[in-house]
Amino acid sequence: MPNGDNWQSDVLRDLRGASGPPSSVPPAPPTSPSAAQEPSAAQASGTERIPAPTQQPAPAPTPAPRQIPAPPRPRRPSAPDSRAVVDNVLSGTARRPQRGEPVGVRITRAVRRIVSSSAAREVAELTRTAEALQQPVTTGRQIAVTSIRGGAGKTTVAALLGTAYAHYRQDPVLLVEADPALGSLPLRLGAETLRWTTADLADIVEPQMSLLDVTGYLVQLPENAWLLPGSQGQIGAMLDTTAYERVMVALRRYFGVSVVDCETLPAEVARVALSASQARVLAAPATLDGVTSTYAVLQWMQGLPRHMIDGTVVVLSTMVARPGIDVAAAAEKLRSTGAGVHVLPYDRHLAAGGVLRTELLARPTRLAAARLAAEVFQLSQKRR
Repeated sequence: MPNGDNWQSDVLRDLRGASGPPSSVPPAPPTSPSAAQEPSAAQASGTERIPAPTQQPAPAPTPAPRQIPAPPRPRRPSAPDSRAVVDNVLSGTARRPQRGEPVGVRITRAVRRIVSSSAAREVAELTRTAEALQQPVTTGRQIAVTSIRGGAGKTTVAALLGTAYAHYRQDPVLLVEADPALGSLPLRLGAETLRWTTADLADIVEPQMSLLDVTGYLVQLPENAWLLPGSQGQIGAMLDTTAYERVMVALRRYFGVSVVDCETLPAEVARVALSASQARVLAAPATLDGVTSTYAVLQWMQGLPRHMIDGTVVVLSTMVARPGIDVAAAAEKLRSTGAGVHVLPYDRHLAAGGVLRTELLARPTRLAAARLAAEVFQLSQKRR
C-alpha cells in the first residue's frame, strides 16, 4: 500500500533524525492555529528529540567580606646602650677581697670538726637543708626582701638568698632589683654591664615569649640565675607599681624562684611586693635602734591577715664583730610576734661590701644562709 509505505518511510527518516542529512524540502508552516497545535507523527511516536535547555547566565560572584586590618602591634622600645656597673676609676680603688674569717679561726674550727662528732651532725643538717631547697614547685615562688631603713643589709640578704637557690635548685632563678634609685644588687652579684631594666621589660614581655626570649633581656649570672636591674644607676630613677606588677606576673611562669630586692618601707612598690609575694624577709641590723624599729613593724603586721606575719622572716645582720646588744635575747623578743628570726653572723667578706663571692664566706655564714633560704622557701610553699 503506497500510503503505508510512505508512512513507514517517514517514521524511519524521523528515527534517523539528526544523524541523517536534512530534508531538502522544508516543512510547510501551519495554516491555522489548530494545525499548529496538532502533533506531528514523530511527536506521536515519542521519538522527537528534546531541545537542550537554554543556559541561564551564571550568577554574579558574592563579594568577599571586607577584611578589617589588625591593629598595629606596639613598637618595642629601642635597645638602650649598655652601662658599666662600676666606673673604671672607682673599680681600681677596691682592695683584694678577704675571707670571712681569719686563718687562725678557720684552722681551729677544722681541728674541732676532726676530733669531735659535730662533722656528722653538720653533714646531716646540710643534707636536710638541700632536700628542702630542692623541692619542686607548681608555680613560681616570689620572695620579697625589704627593710625599715637603708644600710640594714637588705641587698646582701637578697644576694645570699638568690645565690643559695641558684646553687641548690635545677630550675631557673631570677633576682629582681625593685630599688631603682639606691639599689646595689648588680654590684653585689658581680654584674659588669646593665642594659634593660624592670621598666623597659614591662613594655616588652609577651605571653608567647619563650624562656630563651626572656633571658635575652636579662643579665646572666652563674649557676642558672638571671638578674633584672631596676635602673642603670640614674639618680632619682623611679619604678611605678603598674610596671612592677606587669613584669612579675609575666615572669612568674619562667622561673621557679624569684627574689625581689625591694625599696625600704613604707615605699609603695615595697608594699605591693610584700603583699603579692609568697614569703617576706625583713632585714634589720643587730643594733638597739634596728631591733626596736623592726619590732614596731612586726606589731603592725600582727593587725594584717594572719598569713602576712606567718610568712615573714627577720634577718638580724651582725655588722661588727662585737655587737652592742644581746643578739639571742633580741631574736627571742622578735619571735614573740609570730615571725621567724635568723641571725646572720659577722663576716669580714660581707662587711667589706663589693662583689659577693661565696667561696670567701665564713663557714658559719654559708650555713646560716642555707638555713635561711630553706625556711623562707618552705614558707613560700605553704601559700599557693
